[in-house]
Formats: sequence, C-alpha cells, structure tokens
Amino acid sequence: MRNPMKSQSFLRSLLLLICITSFISLQGCQGSKRRLAANLTPINNPVNLDRAWSVSLGKSVNYVLKPILIGSDIYANSEGGSIYRVDAASGKVIWSISAPKGLSTGPGTDGNTLVVGSLKGDIYAFDAQTGAKKWDTSVGTEVLTEPLVAAGVVVIRTIDNRFIGLDASSGKRRWVMAKNPSVLSLRTSYSMLSINNEVIFTGFSAGQFGIMALANGNTIWESLLAPPRGTSEIERLSDITAKPSLLGPRMCAVSYQGKIGCGDIKNARMAWVKDFSSFSGTTQSTDAVYAVNDKSYLAAFNASQGTELWRNEKLQWRDVGEPLAVGSSVLAGDSQGYLHVFSQSNGDIVGRVRVDSTGISTAPIATQGLIIVQTKGGTLAAYKIQ
Repeated sequence: MRNPMKSQSFLRSLLLLICITSFISLQGCQGSKRRLAANLTPINNPVNLDRAWSVSLGKSVNYVLKPILIGSDIYANSEGGSIYRVDAASGKVIWSISAPKGLSTGPGTDGNTLVVGSLKGDIYAFDAQTGAKKWDTSVGTEVLTEPLVAAGVVVIRTIDNRFIGLDASSGKRRWVMAKNPSVLSLRTSYSMLSINNEVIFTGFSAGQFGIMALANGNTIWESLLAPPRGTSEIERLSDITAKPSLLGPRMCAVSYQGKIGCGDIKNARMAWVKDFSSFSGTTQSTDAVYAVNDKSYLAAFNASQGTELWRNEKLQWRDVGEPLAVGSSVLAGDSQGYLHVFSQSNGDIVGRVRVDSTGISTAPIATQGLIIVQTKGGTLAAYKIQ
C-alpha cells in the first residue's frame, strides 16, 4: 500500500525543486501575476561611466560567481574552470589557469592561497601569486558559497549546512561544524565575512545570523533577525543568504521574506528591525544602510534608527543585484547587464551603463577610483565615474 506521508514528502520536495532552482523561479512561485521588467527611462544630465578596461572570463550562467579584491589585484573565474588574476588598475592579466569544469563558486583568497569549489564538492587550491596548483580535495557534497581563506584556514560551506575548516597549505581537515538545517532553505550562496582573521560573520537559514570562531568553527554568538512566519513551508522561508555588512561596530543584515536590521556587533544586539525581503544583502554609508528588495526596489534606511529615508521603485522586476555604497552613490547591476548609479541623498538614478547583455548579480567592487563588475556572460569590466 502506498505510504501517504512519503507521497506528501515527495510532493514537497518536488515543489521545492521547481520553486527554488533560482531566485527568479522562486519569486514566480509567489503568484501567477506575470513579472514584467520595468522599462528604463531617460536620465537628465547623467553622470558618465567610461570603460577603463575589460577582460573576457567565460560564462557563469548557472551560479553566482563573485570576483574578489586582494590588495591591488582582482581574482575571478568562470563556470568552465578559467581562473584569472588581473591588475585592478590596468586590467592586465597577470596569470590565467584552467581548473576542471563545473565550478560553482567564485574564488576565495587571502593573497597567498586561492580556492574554488565545484557542484560535486571538489575543492581546488592554487598559489595566489603564481597560479600553481597546491592541492585538491573533496567535501562530498555541493558547494555554492565561495570559500573563505584567512589565518591559514580555508572554510568551505556546503549545501547541507556544514562548515568545514581545511588547512590552507595542505587541504587536510581541521574541523567540521554542522548547523541544524531548516525544513526548506534557499539553494544559493550564503556568503561569509572574516573579521580580524579570527571569526566568521555570516547568515544562516531560518532568519538567523552570527559569528563563528575561525580556529575551530564553534559558534560564538547567534541571533535571530527574522522569525519564520506563514502557514506553508515556502512562506516560512526567511534565510539570510548574503553576508551581513559591517561598518565599524555597526552590523546590518537582511533576510528573504523577513526583516532588515542593524545593531552593534560588540553586544550582538539589534538596535532596530523593519519588515523587508531581500536575498542580495545590505551596504552601508556613514549614516544609512541600503538594500534591494525582492521586487528590485532600492531602499535607504537611517542606520541608527531604521527610519526609511527613500525608496526607488523605477527598476521593478529587473532583478537588481547586490548593491555597493561608495562616495555619494549606490551602485547595482540588473539582469539585463546594466550598471545603475543612484544618488545616496534621494535615491534618484543619476547614471547607467550597459556592461553586456547578461545579468549582474554580485556587488560592484570599488578600488583606485574604478568600479569593477562581473557579468554572467563573463565580462569583467572597470569603469570610471565622471
């Protein structure tokens, strides 16, 4: 006789597979209303974004591959296994190497060891200065989060909610820490931030975030930002997928279908929280915190009190990615390859440029007067804002 509980479990798993293969499909499962990307409108007296250089990396259509800045160099890779070290100022390729195909993460590096991961759980490490291979190992399951490399430790975060600490010089395991998984969680990168080469600052499923010790993976503190709510398992998704942002002692985090909030990292307390839904993370300026919600509205909040300062709704459903606050601007890309420049004072769009025709989901990088972005089509490009 057929077991009805097993049938229900299968149906839940099938629904999860359909709805959470990507963020776009998950959003589509929220209703039958068609999502039409807003048309772009002309900008009066736009600021100019002049391309300084570009490098073709290879495509990264299926995964979020984030470039990383270390010193004066950008490290970036493609799904196809091409890994590049590029001088950030000039765009000169210092070296490029080929890892096996099927990379599902961007690079993690401390400037000495560079590490990437694959869909099958294979981890590859290289000398960050020369590109020479150092070691490879397997963690046995899918890896979507870019590795974190600090203080001689490589931290790998797997899809089944395990954190694995590897020795950066040999790849041997130092520790494993398993976090309790939620019934459902988003299948995406849960980014990690190293603080003072001592702790890992990151978000978890079920609306939690916290700090773990880099040396052994132990949890130092954990806090709940957004309690799951709703009647169905999908409605109760409230994962903190993007790494929380930090400016001095002020930490800010945002969850999907949950909350945005800021507080003091020293006492692990939130000063304020507001209803908000985002999977792309927060960015901060001296007085404000900025985030893009799941409708692609960019909003600014007073960083100390949480009062909403402004909200720009002109890019609705354009799948605007992770923002970056720099100077007097906020920058973010969209799914059609446009990089947008917003005014921090009022949220107006003051400039834009099309990098290529494919999406920009990761935050731009600001360095040496340049803004650097990577598209899913494989363009790594630098711009000067005039």
